[in-house]
Parts: sequence; C-alpha cells; structure tokens
Amino acid sequence: MGRQIHFVVDPQGWCCMGLIVFVWLYNTIFIPKVILFPHYEEGHISVVAILCYYFCSLFCIASLLRASVADPGKLPENPKIPITEREYWELCNKCNMMRPKRSHHCSRCGHCVRRMDHHCPWINNCVGEDNHWLFLQLCFYTQILSSYTLILVFGHYYYFLPLKKDNWDVFVFRHELALLRMSAFMGLIILGGISGLFYTQLMGIFTDTTGIEKMSNCCEDISRPQKPWQQTFSEVFGTRWKILWFIPFRQRQPLQVPYHFANHV
Repeated sequence: MGRQIHFVVDPQGWCCMGLIVFVWLYNTIFIPKVILFPHYEEGHISVVAILCYYFCSLFCIASLLRASVADPGKLPENPKIPITEREYWELCNKCNMMRPKRSHHCSRCGHCVRRMDHHCPWINNCVGEDNHWLFLQLCFYTQILSSYTLILVFGHYYYFLPLKKDNWDVFVFRHELALLRMSAFMGLIILGGISGLFYTQLMGIFTDTTGIEKMSNCCEDISRPQKPWQQTFSEVFGTRWKILWFIPFRQRQPLQVPYHFANHV
C-alpha cells in the first residue's frame, strides 16, 4: 500500500510462514463449517459471532502478509546524509555502509535495517522500523483469533445446545472430534507462544528498547531520556490516533523523532 514490496529469499522462512498460513486456513475453513454455521442455522448464536470471527481472521492474515512483504527499513546503498545529522550515523563493520545509530545488520537478509528488533522466520522478514507496527498487529490479532477459536470449541461441547441436524458433509461429520481437537491443539500452542512474544514486544516499546539492544545490553537507563509510552507507541505505529493502531489496511507515515533519543547499537 504505497510501499515497495520486500521479498526475502529464504526456504526456511517460507516453510515457517507456510505453516502459519496453513493453521490460519485450517481454522478459517473448519471452525465456521463445524461450529458457527450449524449453530447459527439452529438459532444458538447470532450472525454477529460469525462476522466477528471472519473479521479477526481477515485482520490476522492481512497483518501477516503485509508484515512479510513490507520493507522493514532497509537502508539504500548510497544514503544521503544531511550535514547536521552526520554525527548520528556510523559505519557498519559488515557491509561497510553508513547507517543511522540504532540500526543493525541482518546476516540472513544481508543488509542493514533501521531500528531492527529481530529477524522473524515466521514472517520471513526482519522486524524493523517500518514494519514493527504490522508485527504487533499480527501478534495481537493472532491472540484474539486463537482465543476465539478455543472459546468456540469449548462452547460447542459444553455450552451450546446439541445440534439436531447432522452435518451434510459426511467427512466433517465423521471426523468432527478429530478436526476440533486438532484446532484446539493448534490454538493452544499458538496462543501460548504468541502471548509471550507479544508481552516482550510491548515491554520493548514501553522501555523504547529493541530486542537486539536488550541482548547486547547497551541501553542503560542513563543513555537517553525516557519517553512516555504514548510517544513510543505513536512512533512505532506512525500516528497518534490510537484507533489507527489496530488497522492494518493503511500506510504508515513515520513521525519525526529527535536525534537526541538515538543510541548506538
């Protein structure tokens, strides 16, 4: 959406991302087919429950695809450095290119990324300044979709009224228990992993520290002024309108950040 597509050639990343897409596609197909539509036809749930599930599913896959192909903040080969900002740039010892401080060289992608947090194989891309907000949205909507799926599976067996009519699909009818058990298993695994990752990402934004900076232990409290959490979140999402923090169908406009907040990595 107004940005150049960034494609990483990495078979391992393709496999990881393909697994995530498979889990999303599996639940998007079978949960409505086995639970939502049959219970809606018999009046156990409203159409709002179906729309909410599909909205969560749409936002989840949209943030995944956009985060995987969005430019994370790759530096050009010959960046133009303003004279007033040269002291805030440094030379990368791996690619011998000038880069802003708080940038990092990704050995898997082969280039430097502005304010790089980490390289994520599950999106087959780096998480940097320009796509960090999409990665946060992916974690957020994945948690919601996984939790919603687990609630529906639990409600199907222990809360909703039993279905009076058999499912018209013979395969689904015969393998309903196995399909929902697999869905619940995938939901639990993803919810547990994503919850921990989302928590570390939020703590990093609150403290204005990237994952690489945490591992290198180079960001002490006295190294730069502390900013309020609204400011750090606004810088990540590119807007101060909080409602836009939850919408993946937009173009991010970076906010102007004073260079006295910069730090060396």
